[in-house]
Amino acid sequence: MADEVKKLKIAIIGAGMGGLACALALAKKGFQHIEVFETASNLGFVGAGIQLAPNMVRILDRLGVWDEIEKEAVILKETSIRQGATDTELGHVSLDHVYSTYGYYHSVGHRASLAGALYNGCKREESIKFHFSTAVGEVTSFSPKPTFIVEPRDGEPYTVEADILLSSDGVKSKTRVKMMKRIGATAEIIDTKQAAYRIMLTREQMQDDPELLALINGQRATRWVGAKRHIIAYPVSGNNIYNLSTTQPDTNFAAAPSETYTTKGSKSAMLGVFADFCPLIQRMLNLVPEGEVCEWKLRVHSPLPTWIHGSVGLVGDACHPTLPHLNQGAAQAIEDAGVLGEVLALLPDGSPESITKALKVYEVVRKERADMLVELAAASGRAMHLGEGKAKEERDKAFKEGKVPDKWADAEVQKTIYGFDCMEVAKETFKVEFEKM
Repeated sequence: MADEVKKLKIAIIGAGMGGLACALALAKKGFQHIEVFETASNLGFVGAGIQLAPNMVRILDRLGVWDEIEKEAVILKETSIRQGATDTELGHVSLDHVYSTYGYYHSVGHRASLAGALYNGCKREESIKFHFSTAVGEVTSFSPKPTFIVEPRDGEPYTVEADILLSSDGVKSKTRVKMMKRIGATAEIIDTKQAAYRIMLTREQMQDDPELLALINGQRATRWVGAKRHIIAYPVSGNNIYNLSTTQPDTNFAAAPSETYTTKGSKSAMLGVFADFCPLIQRMLNLVPEGEVCEWKLRVHSPLPTWIHGSVGLVGDACHPTLPHLNQGAAQAIEDAGVLGEVLALLPDGSPESITKALKVYEVVRKERADMLVELAAASGRAMHLGEGKAKEERDKAFKEGKVPDKWADAEVQKTIYGFDCMEVAKETFKVEFEKM
């Protein structure tokens, strides 16, 4: 990599999974000036369980952070899809083939473990500088050099100029809105009319119930499905926490519209949503302490016409937010980071024209795939949430015949997702795609 490329000033908005992974991927490639701007005062890692699929783990390993995450990860050996009301198994998929096929196990872990390892990796790189308590107000220029206004919590706003701006500022991305406005497009957020509870039960809470203890001691992801609702659950943190993630119709946010995507939920309302689910589910939900129910609003937006304008690129939920039904949200943001590291390291020079072309190669490698997986996640949710009727009967028949309507557990879908090495594809296609631009 030429010295002028190494010395490019790269700014990243947001220190979530995508932002952290971008910073680390670029530092590993030898870029010397990387600045990350984050609104929060620190990375107080929150969230719940997260699936660590092989396509993501492959990149984390190359970035040198997988060993730290792996210590607490739980390897999944199987997945079971079950009727929510009866706990009857509809389908079962062994995951024994995953390691031999893709080179990594399908594991699960805690979001804090993933974010913490990425942050620790970044802190080991002298080229990465963090600006916490610093919001980004507006992008004022997209080219030839991006400029944007930053607003420190305890200081006066000032303008930053960079050679490359990567915006990983989430589904409410201000950069996306400004970019779409610049090109005469829209970036409307779609109300999915779905919400989610995130629940984490400790070993101590479950240890006196033999059935629950078997769940937290196991290596299985279980999805309980019902009309317009489902629960997916698995052990994390070295089998010391049992993570449950639900999807259900949104009533809480619809009743009280707000800019926020999270709200404190009611335990009685949560129990009511899943009142017709089996006793096993009831016992788990009843373990949740009053006052610790948190509900998330699930929102996406239509596929964008582009992720790139000038020397600015969108990353992660800023350009491809997804429903959680394929468990690929964080993985796709990290794929973005892996590809950005490859294409920017292959820049022939540091000119704005070359930067735009390299960012467009990133889009070529990533956009079609990400948009496809967003739609596949939505389709999987529709299949899982069928109520009584012919469509549900056909779905359940497909399970009995060995087919897997739950796309996350389907072997062919796994091949599409896990078997794709985005970094290798970026390296192999860069020259041809760059010259096309």
